[in-house]
Amino acid sequence: MKERLEQYRGKIIEFWNARTTKQKGLFITSFILFLIVVIGGSLLANRSTMVPLYSDLTMQEAGQIKAELDERGVKNEVTDSGTSIRVPSEQADALLVDLAAQGIPNSGSIDYSFFSENTSWGITDNEFDMIKLDAMQTELGNLLTGFAGIDQANVMINLPDQQIFVSDAQQEATASIRLTLVPGYTFEQDQVNALYHLISKSVPNLPTSNIVIMDQNFSYYDLNDEDIFSSANVYANQQAIKKDIERDIQRRVQQLLGTMIGNDKVIATVTTDIDFTQENRVEQLVEPVDEEEIEGLPISVETIHETYSGDQALADIAGAGEEDITNYPAGETGQGNYELIQESVNYEFNRIQREISESPYKIRDLGIQVAIDNRTGVLNAQGQPEYLTAAEQANVEQSIASILESIISTSIDGSYGEVDFAQNTSIVFQEFNNDPVANPAVFTIAVWMYIALGIALLLIIILIILLMRKRRGSDQSEFEAYEEVSATDSASVAETDFDDISGIEEAEDTEGTIRRKQLEKMAKDKPDEFAKLLRSWISED
Repeated sequence: MKERLEQYRGKIIEFWNARTTKQKGLFITSFILFLIVVIGGSLLANRSTMVPLYSDLTMQEAGQIKAELDERGVKNEVTDSGTSIRVPSEQADALLVDLAAQGIPNSGSIDYSFFSENTSWGITDNEFDMIKLDAMQTELGNLLTGFAGIDQANVMINLPDQQIFVSDAQQEATASIRLTLVPGYTFEQDQVNALYHLISKSVPNLPTSNIVIMDQNFSYYDLNDEDIFSSANVYANQQAIKKDIERDIQRRVQQLLGTMIGNDKVIATVTTDIDFTQENRVEQLVEPVDEEEIEGLPISVETIHETYSGDQALADIAGAGEEDITNYPAGETGQGNYELIQESVNYEFNRIQREISESPYKIRDLGIQVAIDNRTGVLNAQGQPEYLTAAEQANVEQSIASILESIISTSIDGSYGEVDFAQNTSIVFQEFNNDPVANPAVFTIAVWMYIALGIALLLIIILIILLMRKRRGSDQSEFEAYEEVSATDSASVAETDFDDISGIEEAEDTEGTIRRKQLEKMAKDKPDEFAKLLRSWISED
């Protein structure tokens, strides 16, 4: 066993001595890197990752949680100036559940759940009012904290005393709010207005004028409703609506014409005249039920029919005759007949009341301008581009004009009269010098560039592999040359005394002389290997 170990040891030493200095340095570096990777990986694998258990804590909450963790013997770290606590990742979930079951952290604030958990008959009215006010402040602060940009909210509410007599004037509540904003966050005016209205509706009898909002930097946030109706905002809103309408129509026209002609062959622009007049009116209309006969619906009919026959039938009737005076009794007497037919009908008509709010966004006029590249995309014999002929341009213009007329007729409000499509459309044929502005060119890498890059990378890898193989082959061939020389001249060298090697005449240029010179060089440069070689020859003999 010992001889085998010595033999392995000798082979290892022989292999190590046969390596060059560069190869030895490479082996040592690789071994050191291997140790670093193994040791570092073991340390990282055994090291527990610390994750945040709680963040944004107050000093009171952080101290309460740390005391509980220390009592349990849990490893913990306090970071972020005492506002965060970190624990090992494998214990974080279990600790969250356990601490929540114990009511930790306890901020000391009172919410509305207090009334369901601590109801008793011994509480006084003053104590109840104080607890209710504290709960209201806590709930409002939690409500504000839920909005983006607000890290913490402290609310102070002052509620007036209830009035005993009805005749007494009702006093108003006041509220002071301090917000801790996220660094770099800025409120817009509409967001500030929303906060004012939210707070006003959350507290009874609290007008917006009695609310004060301030952040941690002593910056006030005031309610400003007048800016909504200012002339500057109205103009900005109108321009934004006008641009949005024009952009929508332009995209539809550009997409339609681009599909027909080509996106790089057409450019479309749109201009509009928008009526922003808003009208609110009330119409009270009376219309007949039967529109053809222009009659209403009869709701009551009264018919009177009188007849008389006998003496003085006409005497009692004032002005009944053709030649009688009206309302004056006639003087004629004698036999006669009298008949009166009278009919009264009451009709009911449709009574309609309309409250109409006209939309303020109506298109009064619309203009569409289209520019088309008149090049066909084909080069002539001289290498110059060919252009559309007059007939081809006329056909294209006629097709596009019909499409634009359809778009204009469906976009413009018909209450503004007839539309002259010839004046509202403009089609121009012109050679484009650059790419259309409506479709800017996007820089993209061609597929062949990716293929070339992949081939170049593959060639580099193959070249590196070949160089490494060549280097290994040269080292091994050198070692095999020494073994071949030693195997060929083993018999002759064994019979020759080593002391006579120096006496060999250098003038002889024979094969044996050359081999001896190689052995002599090997003995000088690598004496250990030469000694091993001699021992092997002696053992063979």
